Amino acid sequence: MDITRLSPDDEAGCIDAVALLTATAKLDCPESLLPTPRSYAADLRYGWDGDPSQAYLARDADGFAAGLLTVELPTYDNTNLAWLEVEVHPDYRGRGIGSELIRYAEQLARRVGRTSIGLSSWDLPKAISFAEHHGYEQKAIEVNRRQDIAGLDWTIVENLYAEAVRASSAYELVRVTGRLPEEMLEDMVAVTASINDAPKDDLDIEDDEYSPERLRAYEEAQLAHDRNLYRVIARHRETGVLAGHSTVTVEQERPHIAEQADTAVSRNHRGHRLGALVKTGMLLWLREEEPAVTQLDTWNAESNAHMIAINEQLNYHIVARALDFQKSL
Repeated sequence: MDITRLSPDDEAGCIDAVALLTATAKLDCPESLLPTPRSYAADLRYGWDGDPSQAYLARDADGFAAGLLTVELPTYDNTNLAWLEVEVHPDYRGRGIGSELIRYAEQLARRVGRTSIGLSSWDLPKAISFAEHHGYEQKAIEVNRRQDIAGLDWTIVENLYAEAVRASSAYELVRVTGRLPEEMLEDMVAVTASINDAPKDDLDIEDDEYSPERLRAYEEAQLAHDRNLYRVIARHRETGVLAGHSTVTVEQERPHIAEQADTAVSRNHRGHRLGALVKTGMLLWLREEEPAVTQLDTWNAESNAHMIAINEQLNYHIVARALDFQKSL
């Protein structure tokens, strides 16, 4: 195998990478949300928040893309960590390509001084065997859920919203499209950091570190992906303090697809149903602004019982379970 790093400017390479992901998903997770070549290139250029991952294609002697390695090397926090995903085309499995990509990634991680390495995969017996064979231990389970907006009973949403409004009468909702106003930026850093209270299970990772610069980088990255960015923010009426938020992006390339980013409530404002308030408030807003949206995807730790309970009330169904593995280098 010839393993080479993929550039976001390599249009043919990004097409090959997405074709490989499509072939593997058809076998491993048919319902998974896949990138387009255009959005895949944007991921390599901008990442989630200005900290893009690296991708490496493994090609055979004829130039066919048989394997794909994705390596995240965080720079905002967890700078001791490398995180991997390995995909092998179904027609090329059982030939040691996955193992070759793992070895390549671990050598890369060592060269740049990373001392801990993580691996994500779908919850499949062969994936578990592969990870354990290479010395990785399972540390967490994440679940991808999807909301069928087209089949949503809006009466349920409206009733849940009304209940949350009554329970949170000391708060008001603020809607923000695109970039945050400058005067809200500093307070949103603390609200966003509340996501660190979500379960990490047995993963050996640090909390995410947020700053005004990182929030701006997130906005710029999402807009550069050609995504419409929506935030619903709960604000305390008396003090003006920001207490919680829900953030959703909607693709311009595929306007029926929306993705849930963070939903978080600051610790000292919990117990007022603010999580339900911002999530249902977001759905009602999307109904007005993005009528073409038919699906909304979200990810949670399987152990995050509180958020999962809200999602189940809103008619989410499980698309897939993913496993997180980790080992020391």
